[in-house]
Amino acid sequence: MSTVRVAVADDERMVRTALRVILDAEPDLEVVGEAATGAEAVSVVRRLRPDVVLMDVRMPEIDGIRATEQILSTMDEPPRIVVVTTFENDAYVYDALRAGAAGFLLKRAAAEELVQAVRLVARSDSLLFPAAVRSLAAEYGRRPAATAPPWAARLTGREAEVLRLMATGLTNAEIAGRMGVGPATTKTHVAAVLGKIGARDRTQAVIAAYESGFISPR
Repeated sequence: MSTVRVAVADDERMVRTALRVILDAEPDLEVVGEAATGAEAVSVVRRLRPDVVLMDVRMPEIDGIRATEQILSTMDEPPRIVVVTTFENDAYVYDALRAGAAGFLLKRAAAEELVQAVRLVARSDSLLFPAAVRSLAAEYGRRPAATAPPWAARLTGREAEVLRLMATGLTNAEIAGRMGVGPATTKTHVAAVLGKIGARDRTQAVIAAYESGFISPR
């Protein structure tokens, strides 16, 4: 198994140290850099090019949302970004997801949850806490437009089904089993959905589906 390289951005040294200790204890994970501010996070990520970034939402200079936007908009192959937050039902978290974060993780999460989250987003295979993403979309999402989004008409029936199953948090393998198709076919469908929506990853696709009214978050 290849090693997943991780960068940690948090303004509290103790938090950064705790995350490093947990991740470095795993044979397939390695913390390659740390940052104490949003601006430093952008610099560290550009220089070290990690696979995954654990990004605190509220940091000095620029916050985690702006740092996420800068990283994703200026790098050809940006890392997967996981927002680390104290409060689950937070508008900042939703803004970070809309900005392109792959998911979020609570600071009180157990060590096993942290490790699993990093591995999961590195594989880009599912959503973190799909129920929480749905709840955030219901609370903070934009009002759906009166008409269907332009991309909805471009989805085939199978692709629309895949998008709905993605929103429930199923992995590619689970979607394949549910639909009775092979893993390669599912992967092709997922890629087609992302391309037609214009989404960077599954999280952005699901957020777009909720905000457009294509899927109801309630």
